[in-house]
Amino acid sequence: MSNTKTPVVRKDLLFAFVIITSLFALWGIANDLTNPMVSAFKKVMPELSNTQASLVQFAFYFGYFCLALPAALFIRKYSYKSGIILGLSLYAIGALMFYPAAKFEEYTFFLISLYVITSGLAFLETTSNPLILSLGDPETSTQRLNLAQAFNPIGSLMGMIVAQQFVLSALRSDDYTKEAYNALPAVEQAAVRTNDLSIISYPYIGLGLVVITIMIIIICTKLPKTAEEDKMGLSESFSKLFANKTYIQGVISQAFYVGAQIMCWTYIFQYVDHMNESLVEGSKLTATHFNIAAMISFLVGRWVGTALMRKYSPSKMLAIFGVLGVLCCAGAIVLPGMIGLISLVAVSIFMSIMFPTIYGIALKGMGDEAKIGSAGLVMAIVGGALMPVLQGGILDWGGSGFGDLQILGFIPEVRFSFILPLICLAVVALYGYVSSKKEA
Repeated sequence: MSNTKTPVVRKDLLFAFVIITSLFALWGIANDLTNPMVSAFKKVMPELSNTQASLVQFAFYFGYFCLALPAALFIRKYSYKSGIILGLSLYAIGALMFYPAAKFEEYTFFLISLYVITSGLAFLETTSNPLILSLGDPETSTQRLNLAQAFNPIGSLMGMIVAQQFVLSALRSDDYTKEAYNALPAVEQAAVRTNDLSIISYPYIGLGLVVITIMIIIICTKLPKTAEEDKMGLSESFSKLFANKTYIQGVISQAFYVGAQIMCWTYIFQYVDHMNESLVEGSKLTATHFNIAAMISFLVGRWVGTALMRKYSPSKMLAIFGVLGVLCCAGAIVLPGMIGLISLVAVSIFMSIMFPTIYGIALKGMGDEAKIGSAGLVMAIVGGALMPVLQGGILDWGGSGFGDLQILGFIPEVRFSFILPLICLAVVALYGYVSSKKEA
């Protein structure tokens, strides 16, 4: 158990903690501005299959896998602050690339832009997570990271609101059924596409300008030097990491967790769209409202979970939350209508503590090898690139619709597809259970 007398953040490190924590909100905006874009691109470019539309998430999260280790090597050679500045630079460049992407109207260009954004986020996450862990007493490191990560969903909420208010609600292509859109003259279709792709680009361009502003502030801010162990050789770092079973299992669990999170927050739009097919005009549901409800649930779960960790072991909390998340996924699969949708929203409560808790358990007690270890845990975010594509494949089993195929005679494919996050959360629950047994 944690020592309740030890402060989570010391007063002398509070300003540095606040500055770094602001970055957690910044990548939350990018994450959840992008999640609805799978649905948005499918509407603007109806020729895309569900699998092709899911490449938005593949391009976005694959950047983490490719750049996390180079980011760790970079900050190992230079400094945490250098890594943050480079990360913000790539973030801004990728966001501003949405302007030419919209002008060329090329789906591939948008995917490249998203990849560049996450290349920057890989630097930010690889740097910020271990930096937060080091800003205080080791006993409260996991709590401190949960506290910093609690500001991530605040950014995510902002991203969702921007996506709904300035993108999804403004898409002209969403005003037509698939048949009505296809019946439009080619000139009108082209005009709608040009308009909608520009709308998709505007929030990213604005975000790029915000990132540049924050980068200037950080350049002018002096971050404290953190205490470091004697630098060990790179081969020694890898040897220690690969010999650490808790760390290796943590990387695997993190990949499954991120996959579950991105699937639940991406395909809630298709889940609601399928429900709307049986509802009359005027009573149709707005998917973003439920996505925002999921994020608020996530935020509340993160704060409550962080508070409970002052009394209960993070490993035990992870195991319990994992099991409850599995049960909610099962509800989203087998329960029809609104009660199934509520179950899907509730999954977010129990995913709330998972990322920072897995991170803290996996890196606990590490010295200089934590920089390389952090890279492995950030590379694990590739689960968010791979899993949504698999879920999109399930949606395509019976055709381009969401209920073309009934599994077991009563579960439409869109609901059955949530078997993937269920499996992922079961892996996380197992990691929490195994870790708690090692602590006993």
